[in-house]
Amino acid sequence: MSPDVQPLLLAQSLRFGPVTLSVANLERSKNFYTQTLGMRILSESTGTVLLGADSTSPLLELREQAGARPSLPSSTGLYHLAILLPTRVGLAAFVQHLIDTRSPVQGASDHLVSEALYLTDPDGHGLEVYWDHPEAQWQWDGGSVQMATNVLDLENLLLELTSNRSSWTLPSRTTLGHVHLKVSDMSATEHFYREVLGFDITARFAGALFMSVGGYHHHLGLNAWGSRGGKPGTSEHARLERVKIRLPEGDSLERLSKRLNSENITFERVEHGLEVQDPAGNLLEFRI
Repeated sequence: MSPDVQPLLLAQSLRFGPVTLSVANLERSKNFYTQTLGMRILSESTGTVLLGADSTSPLLELREQAGARPSLPSSTGLYHLAILLPTRVGLAAFVQHLIDTRSPVQGASDHLVSEALYLTDPDGHGLEVYWDHPEAQWQWDGGSVQMATNVLDLENLLLELTSNRSSWTLPSRTTLGHVHLKVSDMSATEHFYREVLGFDITARFAGALFMSVGGYHHHLGLNAWGSRGGKPGTSEHARLERVKIRLPEGDSLERLSKRLNSENITFERVEHGLEVQDPAGNLLEFRI
């Protein structure tokens, strides 16, 4: 990595959100995200709703594209949106809520750095709900962190619960821990996120990269498992529209714009930030 790229993003201040998704039926999606995921409606206007754990934590913006078909697995865009709970008890309570409501899940994994549940929303958008194992338990080999996809011990997880359970809502301090994107070209993706934006590679798997800044296990997942050579979804399908990334205060935004200019990458200035597409057409909005 070029020396001038390394300090571009600072993990202590790097935050995601909200991520914007289009959906076919806003009322249906509101019901799913409030009742199944336990999000709160933070604001609402015609055709749009902002959801989160509390007023300080906007996680997701839904925009209605009436009649849109489910998202295409072969298109670039969102692989999954990862909601990070602050405690293991919280994840156990979420699992019990899914059991009580007989809500379907797609998987449950122990990744060594985290424990996670996987779902999809009514439009086919992937979701992960997880908590992190204590950082002291993460195993590093140089700059690479050990991750795996082991079966989650649900019985052990549920032992965290007491008999005094209340109805499920996302706890305060819930954040977007990472975003996992579908991309079309792994080589171009690696160059953009590593050499241009300054993310570090923390793990490699066949057809996938995991990247972060500041020593987190990953802020970004990037894979071409089903989307190699693919194009972004169109308005005919529910799709990822935007990922907002909050940069630390200071000159981070100016250094980012200079770096994009030096690479001849087109971007657009917006209020308090800039927008740029990655090589797969995923729209990123950086803000201070």
